[in-house]
Amino acid sequence: MSRPALLCLLLLSFAATAAAEPLRVGSKTFTESYVLAELAAQKMELAGIDVEIKSGLGGTMFVWEALRSGEIDLYPEYSGTLAQTILHRPSASTAELESALAEQGLEIVAELGFNNNYAIAVNGALARARGLTRISDLQSQPDLRLGFSLEFLNRADGWPALRAFYELPQSVTGLEHALAYRAIAEDQLDVTDAYSTDGDLEQFDLVLLADDRNFFPRYDAILLARSDIPASARSVLAGLNNSLDESRIRQLNARAGEVGVSPRSVVSTYLGRETGDSPGVLASVAHNTGVHLQLTLTALGLACLFALPLALWLTGYPRAASAVVYLAGLLQTIPSLALLAMLIPLLGLGKVPAIVALFLYSLLPIIRNTLTGVASVDPLLREVAEGMGMSHWQRLHLVEIPLAMPTILAGIKTAAIISIGTATLAAFVGAGGLGEPIVTGLSLNDHQLILQGAIPAAMLAILTEFLFEWLERALLPRYLGGTR
Repeated sequence: MSRPALLCLLLLSFAATAAAEPLRVGSKTFTESYVLAELAAQKMELAGIDVEIKSGLGGTMFVWEALRSGEIDLYPEYSGTLAQTILHRPSASTAELESALAEQGLEIVAELGFNNNYAIAVNGALARARGLTRISDLQSQPDLRLGFSLEFLNRADGWPALRAFYELPQSVTGLEHALAYRAIAEDQLDVTDAYSTDGDLEQFDLVLLADDRNFFPRYDAILLARSDIPASARSVLAGLNNSLDESRIRQLNARAGEVGVSPRSVVSTYLGRETGDSPGVLASVAHNTGVHLQLTLTALGLACLFALPLALWLTGYPRAASAVVYLAGLLQTIPSLALLAMLIPLLGLGKVPAIVALFLYSLLPIIRNTLTGVASVDPLLREVAEGMGMSHWQRLHLVEIPLAMPTILAGIKTAAIISIGTATLAAFVGAGGLGEPIVTGLSLNDHQLILQGAIPAAMLAILTEFLFEWLERALLPRYLGGTR
């Protein structure tokens, strides 16, 4: 075969591979975003388009960065959020927003037809007792307990601007949005942020206060996509224009919020289609546990391969050792979600950024414990070893490492347990694991789903304790309390 013909064949092969890649639909971590992502995905599935859903990717900027970097192809968004929080152009016209999106290779492919306003919700009994009907009424109620979602606390159209605009006197507590309604029902909060299309407003007897000074912009639901999605997908998604109203989406949200009901099944029923049986609880837990172990063991193994030789080498260079421990400590202070967000533009979504984050968090306990263990060896034993003519590396291998082994293993065990806990956040970058049912359960207020992630994670941590106890006995000589 000639070279030009071979080149053409390779290009066709690459083109076919690229064409076979599924369209990736992302979502944020609240019920309506799950529902709308499923609606877009299932509409395309019905048209024969291969689709992959990456749900629960975190807050607005997580999903936005995933779209910009090409890790997802589309996700549901809101016009007010796009103008205020993402593009920082609150007074821009629709044409100006579309132009700003086009500059980044993005576009609005569907306007779904309903407005999901941000709103301030108050305990119904309290609102009726105190006559609270408008946000302005909060000015005379400094004793009220306010708890807002973490994203609302930091948005340009969120609490800081709202407090200044309405001159509100209250302080506020930050918490996960899915927990706020239950906190109000249990009399731990009085006021929180809400969405006007929430399906749980009636269930929890919440009253929405009128935005009497028109602070909040419109939040028209849209589908935001990359400009390079196939024309067939664009045509299907355009068919969702004005397909929903506030009443319909509120019904879908309420149904998706019921215990044991998934957003996928809700949308499937709405579209009148069969999606097949979903995996059972045991199969789902087994799969998520397997992914969780894969993330944890990969990161821990890489950390051991890197940190143990580095720490042992540093035992001969105290100043360099202090600098490395200091740097590893700085990495440990970076919040997990912030680190994952920073890794998305560099490494994309999926398991790679999760493993890198877990690897970085594992370095400090392994390096510090290894250095501490070697440094704690009795100096007299070192002198004896030197007197026997041992080199630095012989002394390290034959004397110091065996004596330091309990401390070294304790560092690796600490890193393993940290990784097991931190790996639950991998769900925010689409890596799966036991964090996936926890995040989804929090969003849907489904305690059974939360326990499907929390209990196996706790059991893994307990098993890790037992495993390292066994390793310590197996690896240590008898004179140090081991069985070898």
